[in-house]
Parts: sequence; C-alpha cells; structure tokens
Amino acid sequence: MKKIFLLILLSFTAFAQQTTNKPERVNWFQDLGFGMFIHWNVDVSLGSVISHSLAGASDEYVNKYIQELPSYFNPEQFNPKNWAKLAKLAGMKYVVFTAKHHAGFAMFQTKTTPFNVMNTPFKRDITKEIVEAFRAEGIAVGIYFSPDDFYYLHTHKQPIGRAQDPAHYPKTNPGLMEYDKAQLKELLTQYGKIDILFIDGPGDGLREYAWSINPDLVITRDAMKTPEQTTPNASLPRPWEACYTMGTDWQYKPTNDPQKSGTTVINMLAEIRAKGGNFLLNVGPKPNGEIQIEQEALLREIALWNFANSESIYAVKPMPMIKEEGVWYTQSNDEKYMYAFILRASPEDWKYGERKNFVLSNVLGNEKTEVEILGYKSELVEYKQDFDAKTYVSASPLGLTISAVNGQRFYTNNKWPNAVVLKISNAKGRLPHADKTKQSSMDGAK
Repeated sequence: MKKIFLLILLSFTAFAQQTTNKPERVNWFQDLGFGMFIHWNVDVSLGSVISHSLAGASDEYVNKYIQELPSYFNPEQFNPKNWAKLAKLAGMKYVVFTAKHHAGFAMFQTKTTPFNVMNTPFKRDITKEIVEAFRAEGIAVGIYFSPDDFYYLHTHKQPIGRAQDPAHYPKTNPGLMEYDKAQLKELLTQYGKIDILFIDGPGDGLREYAWSINPDLVITRDAMKTPEQTTPNASLPRPWEACYTMGTDWQYKPTNDPQKSGTTVINMLAEIRAKGGNFLLNVGPKPNGEIQIEQEALLREIALWNFANSESIYAVKPMPMIKEEGVWYTQSNDEKYMYAFILRASPEDWKYGERKNFVLSNVLGNEKTEVEILGYKSELVEYKQDFDAKTYVSASPLGLTISAVNGQRFYTNNKWPNAVVLKISNAKGRLPHADKTKQSSMDGAK
C-alpha cells in the first residue's frame, strides 16, 4: 500500500508545474535594484527601430532584411568585458541581453535556425561572451527572449505582426511553440545557470517550460509588471520593474536621438526605488560593438553618484510615505535606516559649501535621531578656514528639522547637480493620513 501511495505521489509531483517565481528569488531580485538592458540586433547597421520595421513590410523588404543584413553584422570593436566593468562601476547588479528579439535573429549559437549570429562575418556567440563577461564581474545574468518570431512567421507563410493573429501566439501555433521551446532550452542550458528571463511576448506554456528547466529562474516580463518608458504615479505591489531608454529608442539610433541628462536618470532611479521597483536602464551598442560615447558618459555620471550613495538604493523598500516636495524616500529592509534623496533643480540649488535648513515632514525623530550625508563626513569644506560643516538635527511633531552643509566636491567647478542623500537613523516614517490615529495610539503606548 505504501508503495502504491509513493508511486502516486511521485507521479503527481512529476506532472506538477511551477506557475510562479519563488518568493525567495523575488526578494533576491528586488534587492538588486538597478540593471543594464542591452538591445542589439542584426538591423543595428541600419539604425532602425529594432525588429519592428518587419511588421507590415513587403515581401521584398522582408527577404532583403533576412538575406542581406547578416552580411553587415561584424562588430569588430565588441568587448563585453568593458561593458561589464562599466555596468559594475555604475552600480548595475544585473544585465538583460536581447538574445532573440522579435525579428527572430538569434544572437547565440543555435541549431534551430540559420538566421543567427554564427552565420555572419563575426561568427562568434555573442550571448555566450556577454554572459561570461558579466558573470565574471559578479553581475546577475538575464536573457531577453521574444516568443514572437518574424523570421519563423515569414518562412511559414504566416502574417508578420504581434498579437494580431492566432499564429502570433505559441499556444495557438504548435510549430512556433516547439520552435520557441527548443531555443529556450538552448539558452537556459548552454551558458550555465541563468538568473533572469525577460519574456517579451505571449508566454503561456513557455514560462512553465522555462521553470521546469530552472526552478530558480526569475521571470520578469510575463510574470510581473514591467512598464516601458513610464513610472507609475504611486508605489506598486512588489515586485515590478521599470524599463527605460537613455535616448528615444532601444537600439542604436544614429540620428535625432537626444539622450537624457545624468540628473534625470539619477532622479528616476531614486523615484523608482522609492516606489519599490527595479530600474532596468538600456544601452544600444553601435554596429561596431562599442557603447555610444553619450551613453557611456551617462553611465559614468551615474557611477560617480552611486559611488557615494549606493547604500540608499540596494536592499531597500518603500517608506510608508514615499515622497514630499523635492524629496524621495527609501528605507533599509530591516528598517534601521531611512534615506532621503534631496533633489536639486540645478547646481545653484544647495550649492557646494552652502548650509541649508529644511524640514522633512515625513520623518518623525527623537533625541537619539542622527543624520549623515552619504559620502561626506560633515567636518570640513575644502579651502574654508574655521568653517562649521556639522549637521544639526531637531525633532518635533512637524517633522525632522535638519541643518546641513553640502560638502561633496565631485566637479572642479563645484557644479555637481545631482541629488544629495541623507541617511537617517533612530527615526520612523510618518504613516499616511488614514493611519494617523493608529500612529498616535502607538506613540502614546511607548
């Protein structure tokens, strides 16, 4: 009888499918906080929108795309070790690379299709080299995978598009499902254990298959909210991830592509983390394999800010009240520390060497409350004699009153424009209005 019961149990276990990310892996992912997205495809030589020029295109255009573009793909300056070192310097804890975008061009060695990077003049497995380079820097490895496959649809005489025809969904296109599964198996077994999978398209049947290969895999898109080019107005239930470009497009765009400022990106990082999300920031390498100099410069500005302030964005969670005018908040997971991101409209707003007095109305302090500026000791300002740079703190029912000096000297001209972060200990966050009665009773009980 015991044998029969055991066989039934084993049989049930064999057919049971994982249907969600493991909670402990979600917690791990949330603590990473900041990642690098990389969009790169065979059409980079044209500087076009990645893949989507095929949707609705003429047969002549599609055939030309498939037959001619691989011959132009030869990124002789490609050095993923440099990319990985730059990402690490910028404070990025994970990477997500477009192993296959919607066009169906595989940026990896595959037995499933001739439309892949090995059949270009470059003849190297780019995905393998990126995985190895980022893993060597201690950066978690993620794969972007599109279930949509315009090459497959075209060669099977099915209409090219997304979410417009039953053929576009693997669950209603058995051939596409088999094809996608074969590619996912290659991606999840050829390069060691993959940490993250970004399924950009209909994932029914594919996410379960991916988890059957690697139960510890964190699936982001298709299993959590991953808004593109937008941040929600309020904090969302975790986990979630905001995906942004530095310019106006995902892949390299040689013309009409103004890039965001470093201040804008840093403020976005503060806001997204305050709202409980991860920030996946995209780079679009050039056809020759180099990261655009404008995007490299942005990453180095972020690196400088993160060098001083990284404590405030990793292993943190939202405060009860996430913001007030000109300030975003996070708190450490153990709630021992709060971090206040003091935003600056320009370098003239809280100049270097200047004392500023302000009240953080969302922070309730006491006689033990302490405040420090991340990256600055608050003892001196360079070249100023007998100058009091100490931080003063006073608690009241109105909030935490702080008098502090901005003494971070990051630029020669003292025009560093980015957020100053305050680390606050022995204090608590004010609860939202609806919870103030509860908070008052808790305060009275102490």
